[in-house]
Amino acid sequence: MIKAVIIDDEINAQSLLEKTLDRYFPNKFNIVEKSISVDTGVLAIRKYEPDLVFLDIQMPEKNGFELFKHFEVINFEVIFTTAHDKFGIKAIKRSALDYLLKPINHLDLAEAVKKFEKKNERNFAQRKLSLLLENLNVNDQNVSKIAFPTLDGFELIHTNQILFCKAESNYCSIKKIEGSTRTASKTLKFVEEILPATTFKRIHKSYVINLNYVVRYHKANKEIELTNGEKLPVSFRKEEEFINAILQNH
Repeated sequence: MIKAVIIDDEINAQSLLEKTLDRYFPNKFNIVEKSISVDTGVLAIRKYEPDLVFLDIQMPEKNGFELFKHFEVINFEVIFTTAHDKFGIKAIKRSALDYLLKPINHLDLAEAVKKFEKKNERNFAQRKLSLLLENLNVNDQNVSKIAFPTLDGFELIHTNQILFCKAESNYCSIKKIEGSTRTASKTLKFVEEILPATTFKRIHKSYVINLNYVVRYHKANKEIELTNGEKLPVSFRKEEEFINAILQNH
């Protein structure tokens, strides 16, 4: 079953959507929580980890778009619900799965559900590939070439070709020493965990660097300079750990 959360400040709208799902999609949805605000919706998402969130846009205290500020990684799909057509384009730009105009038509709802199921099938295949890559890479600190998941498969990259890795929302960009950039379809945390810990170090919430390509450290500015001339920030809480790693690595 599809685990779902409904976030809507109108109780009647919540009930109508739930009844429509039960009527036209029997035994397909498990509505684990119905919330009346963004804040209670955030709590519900963190508690139940739903597959899908039906999210009202216009609510009294916070609009639906503000929900995304509470999550570093969005690992659920969203179908926006709104009584105002003017919000439609904005919702799509937010990379929503779909948006539905109230009162919700069961035919439009069926199309949105179909989109979700197709996307979920693709995601399942990608998760299986990612699991394979994790199993190939895990705990192998001597590996010289690592398989990085991409949107259409994976790419093998020698670790000594990697200058640094940068967080890009739910993805990670990998900067190579010859100047090109590759995009991994995983978070920086995932990439950090499969890289050799003796060579790569997190210096900031957004950066993991290859210690072999550090040229100098500017203590006053809290930034490092790499062999290609790029300068990257070092966070205060990572500074001591970074300096120790440099001393141990050389």
